Amino acid sequence: MSGAATLGSYALLAASMVLVGSYVGLSKLLVAAFPVFLLAWLRFAIAALAMPHWLRRVPGEAPLSPHDRRLLFWESFLGNFLFSIFMLYGVKLGSALAAGIAMAGIPAAVAVLSRLFLGERITPRVAVAIACSAGGIALLALVRGGDAAPAVSPLAFALLLGAVLCEASYVVIGKRLIGQVSPRRISALINLWGLVLVTPLGLWQALSFDFGALQAPVWALLLFYALAASVVSVWLWMKGLRQVPASRAGVFTVLLPASAAIVGVLALGETFTALHGAAFAMATAGVLLATWPSRARARKPSAPDLAR
Repeated sequence: MSGAATLGSYALLAASMVLVGSYVGLSKLLVAAFPVFLLAWLRFAIAALAMPHWLRRVPGEAPLSPHDRRLLFWESFLGNFLFSIFMLYGVKLGSALAAGIAMAGIPAAVAVLSRLFLGERITPRVAVAIACSAGGIALLALVRGGDAAPAVSPLAFALLLGAVLCEASYVVIGKRLIGQVSPRRISALINLWGLVLVTPLGLWQALSFDFGALQAPVWALLLFYALAASVVSVWLWMKGLRQVPASRAGVFTVLLPASAAIVGVLALGETFTALHGAAFAMATAGVLLATWPSRARARKPSAPDLAR
């Protein structure tokens, strides 16, 4: 592969993670305008309208087995439905900055769940990464309230940790699915499951919601959130992975917490304290240690992981 093609693939991977971090940060504005279940319902509904063509089987792909169908349900229930609810409520009760630091723990959580459910070995370097991520999240819990920065409430902290575990479950289950179902079809099917799961709660909140009070910028932000979360970031990530080993592509996940933190500070006016800085540094070190490819792994491309 040429140098230009490599740089192009890197740019796609970086853009995907920046986009994910941006919508995590900007969701703070959306949860101020919409009830959480209604917001999640609208997100899945808009995405469902945008990608019906992804539901078709690719040439040579086998029909879904009962086992695949069960995995797709759990992939959506944990990685779409519960992740969205935990993340949105966590951001609503906490901050975009806190969400960014917490999301940096995803690679470490993936390593732990992969060890528990897939039997994958945890190398010494990954063990240090897990410790760094845990330390960064622990420091986040020490942030105290005041004029400089709001405290992270225990409930917000627990919800963000729940979102991290749900996203890690999404990746681990995806490793089981990726050999049988195409990545785009997985994304479309689990989005439909997410829509089905949240529809009763979304309709319940929609009945008493005043849609006429919303301004055009809020609708535009909702459209960005829905397409970025379910369609564009997935396409960018999968397109980049076509030419880059997944082990090397994982390095770009460091841009997710970074962009969420930048959105929180620059767009939402959140204060970046020294304690935030220490937590962010530890969490970032954990991401890099967990995802930076070793020489042996870098020589051999691996199967694509799922990403949103």
